[in-house]
Amino acid sequence: MKLKFASMALGAVMAAAPAMADLVFPSLSYRTGPYAAGGIPFADGYADYFTLLNERDGGIGGVPARLLECETGYNTQKGVECYESTKGEGALVYQPLSTGITYQLIPKATADDIPIHSMGYGRTSAANGEVFSHVFNYPGNYWNGASGAINYLLEANGGDLSGKKIALVYHNSAYGKEPIRTLEELQKKHGYELSLLPVDHPGQEQKSQWLQIRREKPDFVLMWGWGVMNQVAVQEAANIRFPMENFIGIWWSGAEHDVLPAGDKANGYKALTFHNVGRDFPIFDDIQKYVVDTGKAAGAGDQIGNVLYNRGMYAAMLAAEAAKTAQEIHGTGEITASQMRDGMEALQIDEAKMAALGMPNFGPAFDVSCQNHGGPGLVGVTQWDAANKTWSLISDFAATDGEVIGALVAEDSAAYAAENNIEAACK
Repeated sequence: MKLKFASMALGAVMAAAPAMADLVFPSLSYRTGPYAAGGIPFADGYADYFTLLNERDGGIGGVPARLLECETGYNTQKGVECYESTKGEGALVYQPLSTGITYQLIPKATADDIPIHSMGYGRTSAANGEVFSHVFNYPGNYWNGASGAINYLLEANGGDLSGKKIALVYHNSAYGKEPIRTLEELQKKHGYELSLLPVDHPGQEQKSQWLQIRREKPDFVLMWGWGVMNQVAVQEAANIRFPMENFIGIWWSGAEHDVLPAGDKANGYKALTFHNVGRDFPIFDDIQKYVVDTGKAAGAGDQIGNVLYNRGMYAAMLAAEAAKTAQEIHGTGEITASQMRDGMEALQIDEAKMAALGMPNFGPAFDVSCQNHGGPGLVGVTQWDAANKTWSLISDFAATDGEVIGALVAEDSAAYAAENNIEAACK
């Protein structure tokens, strides 16, 4: 009821008010550098969704959205420079698109009262909103991903992984190291053997890691890779004839460009996800009509429906819905970053809303709260069909191990709070 009255007030204010300032959404993109193949489609999807809202709806709550793109090259220092150079433009929320950049921006953005949405990456324990007041990582994080992979393997093996060998091939960075602690805790619980195989940036040289896999013969391989590392890993797995159906990547290791270079040999490879795949959603018809066909697309319009384009669009949709929520809460179209934070913490995504947006069954339903900035942590599994060159969702979005993950989040966030003199509380 509170939101309803606020929404009515917003409508009245906007009807009488003069032209409003834009709602500014920075895009810390990386269209250049070693990870551009993944950065480009995400940035295109993110930009095209805001263009769609402007062209079809007149913006968000009647206020135009303005994208402020800044090239980081997936470089942490450049990412921080982009933040510093754009935050004064009225930036409402930052999507750093890098775990390294996210770690650097957490204290800066918190002090500046600007929220961060590190969707499916970044500091996992930021799910604890009582400590990380301005950081959100809904609808899932890397620890959910690690647990989701183990749960999927448990289901496929009659609920028993004792004695099974699992290898983790990971990018030797803060990003790649994120799942290790979770996998180690789950190892104690489920009795599998875990081996850790780091791959140095950018990941083109993996001969030794895959020779070790050939020697040790793990039952399953998990991968936390990015960029060319993914392509090389899939090819190396094929070279040693590792069964692709037993090879599962995190959601940043499951896009078209990761598997196409290996051709038919990549068939059956799997990847985790927190959203659906493919182009069979009404929203894409609108993007084609209002954005691509009018010449306003961020790219060539050929990425629509691809995994990372979909992810960028999904991130933009969540930002736009949080902005709408903030407008309703505060009764104004011209929200501030502080008010945007409130909208993100009160965000509710249900299937009715998703269907109305032209994205039925595109992602899990979830609510955000002060206690939980991470969403439900539901994880699905996709599989690559090399013949048709398509990804398919082969599982439901399933729950992950809340007991193990909750304890890790509590421990890590408490340590961060102690180090930074933060008193855990809700605003």
